[in-house]
Amino acid sequence: MARIKFFIQSKSNSANIYLRLRDGLKIDAKAKTNLIINSNDWSKTKGMPILKSANSKQIQIDLSQIQLKVLEAYNNKTEDVTINSQWLKNIISPKNTDTREFSPYLVEYIDYYAITKINAIKKSTFKRIKVNQNLLKRFETNVKHKYLISEINQNFQMKFEKYCLEESYAPNTISRILKFIKTVCKHANNNGIDVHKQLDSLKKKTEDVDNITLTNDEIQSLFDYQFTEEHLTNARDWLIISCDTGQRISDFMRFKKENIRKIDNTDIIEFKQIKTNELMAVPLTKRVNELLLKRDGNFPRVMSDQKYNEHIKTVCKLAGINQLVDGSKKDFSKNRKTSGKFEKWELVTSHIGRRSFATNNYNLIPTPYLMYVTGHTTEKSFLVYVGKKDTNRALELSKIYTKLGM
Repeated sequence: MARIKFFIQSKSNSANIYLRLRDGLKIDAKAKTNLIINSNDWSKTKGMPILKSANSKQIQIDLSQIQLKVLEAYNNKTEDVTINSQWLKNIISPKNTDTREFSPYLVEYIDYYAITKINAIKKSTFKRIKVNQNLLKRFETNVKHKYLISEINQNFQMKFEKYCLEESYAPNTISRILKFIKTVCKHANNNGIDVHKQLDSLKKKTEDVDNITLTNDEIQSLFDYQFTEEHLTNARDWLIISCDTGQRISDFMRFKKENIRKIDNTDIIEFKQIKTNELMAVPLTKRVNELLLKRDGNFPRVMSDQKYNEHIKTVCKLAGINQLVDGSKKDFSKNRKTSGKFEKWELVTSHIGRRSFATNNYNLIPTPYLMYVTGHTTEKSFLVYVGKKDTNRALELSKIYTKLGM
């Protein structure tokens, strides 16, 4: 399988960027890309610019285009072609490097938008971009019109919303996709493509959703329940760890005994959050320490996201967490979420631990500390997350009123 790496060979403020193409032992070629960068703006470990300026971001975009171009040429080569440095030079020409052509059509431009983001986003985000693009393709087929970026206006929104609702998309999902479309259009506008004057007015109000959490009593009942099957005990323990540390599954499933440090007689788990890339240090509760103690300090066996989501539903059902609550769950026959009343265990997913931690500890632990653990960057987004209004300020204001005799 062919691999491409970019590198520099100079420590100057105008270092040439080189490309190296390798495929096993048979192919190893390198060539200059005609792009120049200050060596202080280059990351040797990532083989990409450090994104701290508009110029660095543009160089990253150009390198991504070169990478795709070389791989496409290599994969489509004929048997009589010799792959060497000269071949690379012929593929990487200054004329082609400096010329960027953008499609004025929304769906086609998303391909370019995705390329520019490929080294700055996670695979899941890239996949979501393609899912949104495919939805727009189906929409255009339905309305029999191929939309220019300059045509994205209120009339487009009206037709797009109508189509999505007919396809059983939730209002909040439609709102997120419209926000994505606006982002793509503004990206295109930065590249010289005209946008409609109504673009900024495109927005759909989000609706409140029923966020399911486990109460402290329910978490304790799970802790006390004796499961007969090892895989259910394993899932239950991870669920409690999630509820007591407030972390996403992408983070807590990576917890290891080696990540724990004892500081002032307190066990601290240290790790880097996948989504925020932040280094974290979170104290372990007595409950979590008890779960680890029975495994000689080790965390439960790692399992896939799918298995974990399946097992924690069973765990909660067996533990009697079955009161009727409002919520929504996926209807696999329609591949959409349906709303209604369900037994609580039916709505339990991997995200419930983090939300339960934030909700259960709100007003017990200072909000900045909770935000640190959950990774929220603004108090507004945190309060929306836990479904609370900012009552703290109202209470403080009430105390002032009392002092003033109001």
